[in-house]
Amino acid sequence: MFSKLKTFFTHEDKNLRDNRWIFASMLIGALLSLLAAFVLSVESIDIAKNPNAQLSCSINAVINCATVARHPSASLLGFPNSFLGLIAEPVVITVAIAGLAGVKFPRRFLFTAQIFYAAGFVFAYYLFFTSMFVIQALCPWCLLVTLSTTFVFFSMTRYNIREDNLYLPKAIAKKAKAIITRDYDKFALAIIVVAIFAGIILKYGSALFAQ
Repeated sequence: MFSKLKTFFTHEDKNLRDNRWIFASMLIGALLSLLAAFVLSVESIDIAKNPNAQLSCSINAVINCATVARHPSASLLGFPNSFLGLIAEPVVITVAIAGLAGVKFPRRFLFTAQIFYAAGFVFAYYLFFTSMFVIQALCPWCLLVTLSTTFVFFSMTRYNIREDNLYLPKAIAKKAKAIITRDYDKFALAIIVVAIFAGIILKYGSALFAQ
């Protein structure tokens, strides 16, 4: 079992190997995001039933899911934002599993998926910055959504650039392919993740661990 899995992810064909890692990253990210969306949806229902409810991830003034859930930004479209995750992530999971199985998707389908997930990526960071600088409280499950969305977005973008699914002008497409060939996109991903945690620590410091 382990040897087959190792062979699967260390295939001699570089593009095929890269595809498998890309879709595996998408699958893991989407599964984590779906889990977080489910928990947040349950908690939003609890808050709706009892506005003073104490949630399990409300640890202190900084790490407090209830404070974030009560803010208007948690329901920008008139319903909990987490419901969008319950709708979108199963689609990403399906795409990731099919991709791991070697399915070749139509160019227009993946271009459309890129647009929608890019919107989700921007939305996730809007909510993250709102939580950080407006609400002044953090929700661990929301942070998980932000991070998993980031991993899925970068994975999807890498695949679509390499497969020329984004309808980019030839000059830009060539530069974009050069970037992913040198793995600069992975470097950018690492910088973003480090910046998120560094920003949280610098802003809140010891308050993160206060009781």
